[in-house]
Amino acid sequence: MEHFYYNRRRKFLKASAAIGLGLSFKPLFSSAITKSNPNDDSMYLIGPQDGYAPQIGTLLSTMTMMRAWVIESVQGLNPDQLDYQLDDQSNSIGAMLLHLAATERYYQLNTFDEMEWGTWSDEIKKEWDIPMGLGEEAKEKIKGNEISFYLSKLDEVREITKSEFAKRDDDWLMKSELFFENKPTNNYCKWFHVCEHESNHNGQIKLIKKRIPV
Repeated sequence: MEHFYYNRRRKFLKASAAIGLGLSFKPLFSSAITKSNPNDDSMYLIGPQDGYAPQIGTLLSTMTMMRAWVIESVQGLNPDQLDYQLDDQSNSIGAMLLHLAATERYYQLNTFDEMEWGTWSDEIKKEWDIPMGLGEEAKEKIKGNEISFYLSKLDEVREITKSEFAKRDDDWLMKSELFFENKPTNNYCKWFHVCEHESNHNGQIKLIKKRIPV
């Protein structure tokens, strides 16, 4: 498995170099990723995006790539697989997918609407608090859903992010305040955290997939 990921990364780096040289190359990733974003020809190019300020577009391109990898990890899983738990301490893949959507939704409220963490309406909390917190209640209530349910939630929230990003400039991205552990941070750091948070859970998802009984 380590050899597989080494080769995949090496191919990706070679392809990146080929882009810089103006060379053509075949897609490196599986059709699961390609099909999730069939009209996005720049999926694997990190950098400014049309319709967005330079830094915001670059951040969004990173988030888009990370989301594609998450989708690749879960593509085709059935409800039983999505509900599977390694043990009574673990979360299911389905719960983690909804957790990713909840995390993005709450960072939207905090950064776009400038709301202090946790001050949003009871209606929003009713929809998102359980997947945000995971734990026992999530184990009981987040189950029995098709993969399309989770992917729809992720897409629904991401469309809000893209729309709101398009309204803002890079000065907004650098806007700072006290946040993480009451230390200075900015909107760039918050949204980078949303992206790396997905990377963290994608690793957990891959681990659980390997342990699902055949």
